[in-house]
Amino acid sequence: MGDPDVLEMVQEEERISNIETEYIFGMNEQPLSSRETSFLIGEEPVSAKRFNLFLRRRLMFKKDEQSKDSIFFRDGIRQIDFVLSYVDDMKKEADFKAERRKEFEQNLRKTGLELEVEDKRNSEDGRTYFVKIHAPWEVLVTYAEVLGIKMPIQESDIPPAETFPFSYMLGPLKLPKNVRHPRPEYFTAQFTRHRQELFLIEDESSFFPSSSRNRIVYYILSRCPFGVEDGKKKFGIERLLTSNTYSSAYPLHDGQYWKPSEPPNPVNERYVLCQNWARFSYFYKEQPLDLVRNYFGEKIAMYFVFLGFYTEMLSFAAVVGLACFIYGLLSMDGNSSSTEICDPMIGGQIIMCPLCDLVCDYWRLNTTCLASKISYLFDNESTVFFAIFMGIWVTLFLEFWKQRQARMEYEWDLVDFEEEQQQLQLRPEFEAMCKHRKMNAVTKEMEPYMPLCSRLPWYFLSGATVTLWMALVIACMVAVIVYRLSVFATFASFMESEASLKHVKSFLTPQITTSLTGSCLNFIIILILNFFYEKISAWITKMEIPRTYQEYESSLTLKMFLFQFVNFYSSCFYVAFFKGKFVGYPGKYTYMFNVWRSEECDPGGCLIELTTQLTIIMTGKQIFGNIKEAIYPMVLNWWRRRKARTNSEKLYSRWEQDHDLETFGSLGLFYEYLETVIQFGFVTLFVASFPLAPLLALLNNIIEIRVDAWKLTTQYRRPVAAKAHSIGVWQDILYGMTVLSVATNAFIVAFTSDIIPRLVYYYAYSKDATEPMRGYVNDSLSTFLIADFPNHTAPWEKRDFTTCRYRDYRYPPDHEQKYFHNMQYWHVLAAKMTFIIVMEHVVFLVKFLLAWMIPDVPKDVLDRIKREKLMTIKILHDFELNKLKENLRINSSELAKQVIIQENKVQLAKSAV
Repeated sequence: MGDPDVLEMVQEEERISNIETEYIFGMNEQPLSSRETSFLIGEEPVSAKRFNLFLRRRLMFKKDEQSKDSIFFRDGIRQIDFVLSYVDDMKKEADFKAERRKEFEQNLRKTGLELEVEDKRNSEDGRTYFVKIHAPWEVLVTYAEVLGIKMPIQESDIPPAETFPFSYMLGPLKLPKNVRHPRPEYFTAQFTRHRQELFLIEDESSFFPSSSRNRIVYYILSRCPFGVEDGKKKFGIERLLTSNTYSSAYPLHDGQYWKPSEPPNPVNERYVLCQNWARFSYFYKEQPLDLVRNYFGEKIAMYFVFLGFYTEMLSFAAVVGLACFIYGLLSMDGNSSSTEICDPMIGGQIIMCPLCDLVCDYWRLNTTCLASKISYLFDNESTVFFAIFMGIWVTLFLEFWKQRQARMEYEWDLVDFEEEQQQLQLRPEFEAMCKHRKMNAVTKEMEPYMPLCSRLPWYFLSGATVTLWMALVIACMVAVIVYRLSVFATFASFMESEASLKHVKSFLTPQITTSLTGSCLNFIIILILNFFYEKISAWITKMEIPRTYQEYESSLTLKMFLFQFVNFYSSCFYVAFFKGKFVGYPGKYTYMFNVWRSEECDPGGCLIELTTQLTIIMTGKQIFGNIKEAIYPMVLNWWRRRKARTNSEKLYSRWEQDHDLETFGSLGLFYEYLETVIQFGFVTLFVASFPLAPLLALLNNIIEIRVDAWKLTTQYRRPVAAKAHSIGVWQDILYGMTVLSVATNAFIVAFTSDIIPRLVYYYAYSKDATEPMRGYVNDSLSTFLIADFPNHTAPWEKRDFTTCRYRDYRYPPDHEQKYFHNMQYWHVLAAKMTFIIVMEHVVFLVKFLLAWMIPDVPKDVLDRIKREKLMTIKILHDFELNKLKENLRINSSELAKQVIIQENKVQLAKSAV
């Protein structure tokens, strides 16, 4: 960071400190509230006891009349911006916690916040106290300036973006205009309490949206001290929640989600969102993103912008993938390879070598007829096209996302966004563990400091734990491979001996049966490992004692993504790049642990097994994830309400209703992003093997958007609003996966698919000019002399044929270099490597060209940003100029008055003389 940047940061910190200090001292010079307010916050003077007794009775009467949907204090005027709850603790620490709460609440009142306590006797469970918090106008304007919140100064004169000619066709997908854009477009400027006349303040109670109000209150709560312990100043609501001094802290929802609000409550945006966003029947509609931003804040809204944009882009990939699948379906009957395999005179006459030692028998190639046809659905000429298309698609996705992100930054006033101070604030756990203090080079203040040597052991433990768990994933994958190897022989002998399975053997071969059961078992293991690792990674990250919330989230993101990458993709990488590649040949097979013979691919290749693996894991994860997201919070909320309800006549108030909801949590959005990024990996890394993957992801995301919207509006407490101008570190992860996807798809086409050997045969080895692919199946199989089988591997039963076939390019037994790779093997290998190099270079060249041609910020957005900056400067200039003229006019008139007075005094003095 350069010297000007450091100076600017220091000046900004001093400005914020001066504003807060000026305000707090200013507030301390004035009474906090009226006599009614003094009762509500528990500061009644002795002389007012009789009045307060009357007031208490009057307010209790109003409490009984109060609607259960009320979001106001008992006076019906002051809006509840935040709620704290706690339960009486009967343990030894009860007095200590009560003292902490008392100190904390006193300090909150000193900052200007107004508090109202609901006794536990008024709560449904008879145990919980609720502290309702209201931020008056003076607090809001002060901290709006501290946080740099932008507010409207003039309605925008910039015309809306031009729509394309056929936009009217999208009418059914649109929401009503008042839902899409609940507020007009304005020119905005950072709020300043000394320039309140500049801003469009029609009603002080509704000027700041509820998301800004709860963000301001949370900022105060996170910085408010509650005492000095062990010589250190303790502060922040998060520390009090961690120590169970308070059981919860949350902003209120606007009202019930199933009905609109009634006067005097403001518009129930929760109901509007539930009706227009969280309904599954609206799956085809656009999202009301501006309303989501107004209600939940920019950070959550940005996730839904990303998820919606990703879903839109998936629709194009899904259409192309579906077209490739339909092409395979339509051309399947004309596929010469499948025709030869299924032909009794060709495939029926080819005797294949046993797939396992001793117990497996020889088999005829035409038994894999159905498997070869299914394999062709995903392994045909369109596979190469789709792999290249997806390499370009991911580039367009990221480049257009940058543009969409830039557009949202402009529309949501995030162009000059700086990192949230809550994210950069020191974590209470870090402060508690620090025994040293160090001068901050920027703020010039002493702050907690932990030497690297104190944290190094935890870093080593963290790295060792992550490595151990990734090794555990690999070990589980090896265990699944051993399962497949050990049960394959059992399946093969059982299906051969069982006469009742004769009709099933045509489509349920031992290979397919083993692959399906192995994939299902692998998916179950993935879910189990994922469940335990989530708990361990969160614990390990806490033990690292990250300094700020941002460092904590970044560290957890790295651990979780690395583990889930290995957990979800390792089995797919094995099938795609290792299975069947190091098998050896009959008589000289390779063995795992010198016990189990290495797995072989189907004669049609391993692509169909990769497709099976990918389908089961991807589909299973999506179904399990959606069920968990929908059912889990609903069951927890039902159980919590069931325990809380006493069937009494007590008022089940708005704050109690929200208290019984599930907490979204600070990491709620983290897991949503993680789920989406893992799905993105399935769609891009192995898409050459499964062109329907984008379609499955599209269908899942259409449901996912509505499930996430439904649970946020109905099943979770309202999260604290937070700002974010991008998707953060996830964008870098997505970029890394797009680069990796080009390589993986190139290798899948080259080494897993059968397309390259077919092309080599077509152009170099075909002998039939009219049907170039005739004879390919026979050409792709090598011959082995049964007499060369070692005794410990040959089948028990003796046969009357002398040779069997296996999939490889090797010399026959009568050749002087028998069983060595022949020239065709090297030609195919050279073609595979050439294809990988050419495809990677072509795709990367197109990627770089597209990235260069597509600007990160669209030209119309740049023009709008420049126009708004110009107009904002002009409006501010005119305001200051008018203010200066008015001051000069007042000063000049005052000066004229003083001159006249002085002249009159002189005249009087002369006359007196």
